Amino acid sequence: MALPEITDDDRRARLGRRHLLAAQADTVEEVVDALVGLHATDPATVFLSARARLTDPSVAAVEEAFYERQSLVRLLCMRRTMFAVTADLAPVVDAAAARAIAAKERAGLLKYLAEGVGWDAERLAKVEQATLAALAARGEATVVELGRDVPDLLEQVVVAAGKKYETRQNVSSRIVRVLAADGRMRRSRPRGTWISSQFRWAPAQPWPEVDTGQARAELVRRWLASFGPGSEGDLKWWTGWTLGAVRTALKAVGAVQVELSTGPGWALPDDLFTPETEPWVALLPALDPTPMGWQARDWYLAPELRPRLFDTAGNVGPTAWCDGRVVGGWAQRPDGEVVWQALTDVGAQARAALDAEAARLTGWLGGVRVVPRFRTPLEKELSR
Repeated sequence: MALPEITDDDRRARLGRRHLLAAQADTVEEVVDALVGLHATDPATVFLSARARLTDPSVAAVEEAFYERQSLVRLLCMRRTMFAVTADLAPVVDAAAARAIAAKERAGLLKYLAEGVGWDAERLAKVEQATLAALAARGEATVVELGRDVPDLLEQVVVAAGKKYETRQNVSSRIVRVLAADGRMRRSRPRGTWISSQFRWAPAQPWPEVDTGQARAELVRRWLASFGPGSEGDLKWWTGWTLGAVRTALKAVGAVQVELSTGPGWALPDDLFTPETEPWVALLPALDPTPMGWQARDWYLAPELRPRLFDTAGNVGPTAWCDGRVVGGWAQRPDGEVVWQALTDVGAQARAALDAEAARLTGWLGGVRVVPRFRTPLEKELSR
């Protein structure tokens, strides 16, 4: 029996609807849920990804979700990448991906401390206990403030000894990172504006335990509902799991095989219908979850466009979209103006719509200058 076919046009229509680009959402939580999570390595990405998908976007709406309602949290999880996920989904993501990452982070920290300052696991445990006690006493604190309370955090390790770029690092940032990965601390408001990566820290409790197999199945179900159909390779890349773990989770959710232009893919059994969508355009930020959702990208991104839109490590820069395809990129000039450039023919109507979107984004930013953490060739060219 022939496999159900889902064409590239079908996939692009799904992308527009499910990623809230053809029809926006009312709340930040809806946006994050629709995409499983938003990339949060660069703090600005979360705000700009949400802005592109909200009917009434604002910085305050995202900040309230993070810091007042605490309905959004940041987790080091899939592919050892920082994501913002909803608090409801966090226990699943923790069990499916973050817990294994935290274990690797702790092993790496112990090696780093043993080689750098001669600490063992017992010494680290004592410093961690003192750090958590200091944080509880303050309620919130920066790493610098914790270092004043716990002098051991100011011990230094020589990095790249003997090389031109040799430097010394306090052990504090690595220890705090591992405590956060373990769920015992959380990032609170940054010291600066919403684009700052210098966070205050607050006490936290580890997430409730969820069976790893069940958590992986649920995460795959969520990915298929948001990004499906997709291949085993797409899921393996997005999750950072082994192929065996991906196949086990696909079986657990009863995924059905479908035919894609790139070969076999997988979809949820009740998800073979393609919704209708109206024409749409969007300007998405660097590391947005839509362009970073699949390993195989030819159906929405022409291969010849990639060198100007990605850095050498595979991080996507700011992209311009039209009806489910990447058609160019954008950047912000020093004076605050957002400009974009087409890398393929888009037609007069789409060009006008993207011009209007660039003007709206310029106004929304209000003079705040956003420079992506991972810069790409086109973004550098346009930002001059």
